[in-house]
Amino acid sequence: QILNLGHHPPCDSLLTSDQLKQSETVYPLNLVRCVSCGLVQIDYVVPPEVLFHPDYPYRSGITPTLARNLQNTGKLLVEKFGLGPGSLAVDIGSNDGTLLKGFKSKGLNVLGVEATNISQIAIQDGIETLQAFFSESVAEQIVGKFGHASVVTAANMFAHVPNLGDLLRGVSHLLIDGGTFVTESHYLLDLIETTQYDSIYQEHLKYYSLKPLQLLFDDFGYTLVDIDRIPNYGGSIRAYATKGRGLAVSGTLANLLQEEEKAGLYDARCYDSFRKTVLQSKLDLQELLLRLRREGRPAPGIGCPGRSSTLLNYCNIGPDLMPYIAEQSSSLKLGLFLPGTHIPVVDEQRLFDEQPDYAVMLSWHYAAPIIRKLRERGLKSKIVIPLPQVHVIED
Repeated sequence: QILNLGHHPPCDSLLTSDQLKQSETVYPLNLVRCVSCGLVQIDYVVPPEVLFHPDYPYRSGITPTLARNLQNTGKLLVEKFGLGPGSLAVDIGSNDGTLLKGFKSKGLNVLGVEATNISQIAIQDGIETLQAFFSESVAEQIVGKFGHASVVTAANMFAHVPNLGDLLRGVSHLLIDGGTFVTESHYLLDLIETTQYDSIYQEHLKYYSLKPLQLLFDDFGYTLVDIDRIPNYGGSIRAYATKGRGLAVSGTLANLLQEEEKAGLYDARCYDSFRKTVLQSKLDLQELLLRLRREGRPAPGIGCPGRSSTLLNYCNIGPDLMPYIAEQSSSLKLGLFLPGTHIPVVDEQRLFDEQPDYAVMLSWHYAAPIIRKLRERGLKSKIVIPLPQVHVIED
């Protein structure tokens, strides 16, 4: 065990006002690591249909920085693999189709696989999408109808999958020979170095580093041939796994392996230090918000990403310390309440109307562009950044 965060409700199961009167189901949230292969994961699997329910409220396309990054991913892969018009690109966990728009702009045929009702938004935007949990049998259906794919992507969902065997066999069946499976996941090294305990929640079962990925892909007949470090979600890795064993790998991958070793990522001492840093971070945030509350200046939150649920539940921050969380007007979370803490999610216009002395940037991993936009619109509040260290931005 690395870290015990207590028991938490699923982060994206926001509540209606009627549901506040009912009981909530919570699940253990413990971070553990395998001392043999180095994989870091949580130790309890919530059924996927509970986490990714039909009314799942997350949309990748409403955060400008993320939407731009995802669309650029498609364009980059077209160039990297020399994909021609008419090639098929499939995105697993495609959400509202944002990533696939990058492929489509380059003339590729695209297909999304998305389990939630967000798939309907993609379809309305012209992105053909199959509403289903991806599996080996779904892959067979896709091949029968659309043919084999030149590239399959899984951005910020690969680490969500409990049954990796079914998924990796399905992707292998779906890909052409020599085709590549491209995944994007939170990167363990970034999580440790920037104290991102808030990115630990039930949707994120695994926190990948390179050694476990190499072993995993080799087991299922792929070669991890290349790796990119990317800024998405506060620090992620894009892994390129090509169908076929024993293929040539890039120097970038070898260099990053050395960096992991240097950082002690496979050493218990690294995680002892991380655990102490997380606790201190919690105490610092609690101390600041308690002081502000005593002074009659409770601080609302800015942004309601999934990670905000872990941070606020772990730090025991409820409506008495944070009266509301402000979200942009296009968010599907407006009018709902954060699970566990029951903090209401409201339109961000309230921030500008009230101009609170302080506000907490819960989307701190995208703080710079969000703050710039808020300042341009006239927000004068001091901004509390909760991680990696608690600090206040006054201008």
